[in-house]
Amino acid sequence: MCLAIPVQVESLLDNDEALVDIGGLKKRISLALVDDVCVGDYVILHVGYALSKIDEDEAQRTLALFDEMQALQEELGASLEPDEGDRQ
Repeated sequence: MCLAIPVQVESLLDNDEALVDIGGLKKRISLALVDDVCVGDYVILHVGYALSKIDEDEAQRTLALFDEMQALQEELGASLEPDEGDRQ
Protein backbone atom coordinates (compact mmCIF):
# COMPACT_ATOMS: atom_id res chain seq x y z
CA MET A 1 0.00 0.00 0.00
CA CYS A 2 1.34 3.41 -0.92
CA LEU A 3 0.73 6.20 1.51
CA ALA A 4 1.40 9.91 1.41
CA ILE A 5 1.67 11.68 4.73
CA PRO A 6 1.81 15.29 5.87
CA VAL A 7 5.18 16.38 7.26
CA GLN A 8 6.48 19.69 8.53
CA VAL A 9 9.55 21.30 6.97
CA GLU A 10 12.18 21.99 9.60
CA SER A 11 14.91 23.40 7.40
CA LEU A 12 15.65 24.05 3.77
CA LEU A 13 18.74 22.43 2.26
CA ASP A 14 20.65 22.76 -1.00
CA ASN A 15 19.49 21.15 -4.24
CA ASP A 16 15.72 21.56 -3.65
CA GLU A 17 15.83 19.43 -0.52
CA ALA A 18 14.52 19.90 2.99
CA LEU A 19 14.77 18.27 6.38
CA VAL A 20 11.37 17.24 7.75
CA ASP A 21 10.01 15.68 10.90
CA ILE A 22 8.12 12.39 10.56
CA GLY A 23 6.77 11.49 13.96
CA GLY A 24 10.03 12.41 15.63
CA LEU A 25 12.28 11.05 12.87
CA LYS A 26 14.25 13.48 10.74
CA LYS A 27 14.34 12.79 7.01
CA ARG A 28 15.84 14.52 4.01
CA ILE A 29 13.26 14.91 1.22
CA SER A 30 13.10 16.44 -2.25
CA LEU A 31 11.14 19.65 -2.88
CA ALA A 32 11.73 19.49 -6.65
CA LEU A 33 8.00 19.11 -7.38
CA VAL A 34 6.74 21.95 -5.14
CA ASP A 35 7.40 25.69 -5.31
CA ASP A 36 7.60 28.28 -2.56
CA VAL A 37 8.08 25.98 0.43
CA CYS A 38 9.21 27.70 3.63
CA VAL A 39 10.37 26.44 7.02
CA GLY A 40 7.29 25.53 9.07
CA ASP A 41 5.17 24.65 6.02
CA TYR A 42 3.48 21.27 5.79
CA VAL A 43 3.85 19.21 2.63
CA ILE A 44 2.44 15.88 1.50
CA LEU A 45 5.33 13.40 1.35
CA HIS A 46 5.37 10.32 -0.86
CA VAL A 47 8.45 8.14 -1.45
CA GLY A 48 10.86 10.90 -0.57
CA TYR A 49 9.20 13.66 -2.63
CA ALA A 50 6.97 16.48 -1.48
CA LEU A 51 3.92 16.36 -3.75
CA SER A 52 2.14 19.53 -2.62
CA LYS A 53 1.80 22.00 0.20
CA ILE A 54 -1.00 21.40 2.69
CA ASP A 55 -2.81 23.69 5.10
CA GLU A 56 -1.60 23.28 8.72
CA ASP A 57 -5.11 22.57 10.05
CA GLU A 58 -5.67 19.82 7.49
CA ALA A 59 -2.21 18.37 8.22
CA GLN A 60 -2.94 18.31 11.97
CA ARG A 61 -6.32 16.61 11.41
CA THR A 62 -4.68 13.96 9.23
CA LEU A 63 -1.86 13.37 11.72
CA ALA A 64 -4.45 13.04 14.52
CA LEU A 65 -6.22 10.35 12.48
CA PHE A 66 -2.92 8.47 12.09
CA ASP A 67 -2.47 8.66 15.87
CA GLU A 68 -6.00 7.26 16.38
CA MET A 69 -5.31 4.42 13.94
CA GLN A 70 -2.07 3.60 15.77
CA ALA A 71 -3.84 3.52 19.13
CA LEU A 72 -6.62 1.32 17.73
CA GLN A 73 -4.09 -1.04 16.15
CA GLU A 74 -2.27 -1.36 19.48
CA GLU A 75 -5.55 -1.95 21.30
CA LEU A 76 -6.70 -4.59 18.82
CA GLY A 77 -3.28 -6.20 18.74
CA ALA A 78 -3.32 -6.53 22.51
CA SER A 79 -6.81 -8.04 22.46
CA LEU A 80 -5.76 -10.60 19.83
CA GLU A 81 -2.88 -11.89 21.98
CA PRO A 82 -3.72 -15.42 23.18
CA ASP A 83 -4.40 -15.85 26.89
CA GLU A 84 -2.23 -18.27 28.84
CA GLY A 85 -5.25 -20.60 29.08
CA ASP A 86 -5.65 -20.64 25.28
CA ARG A 87 -2.18 -22.15 24.79
CA GLN A 88 -2.96 -25.42 26.53
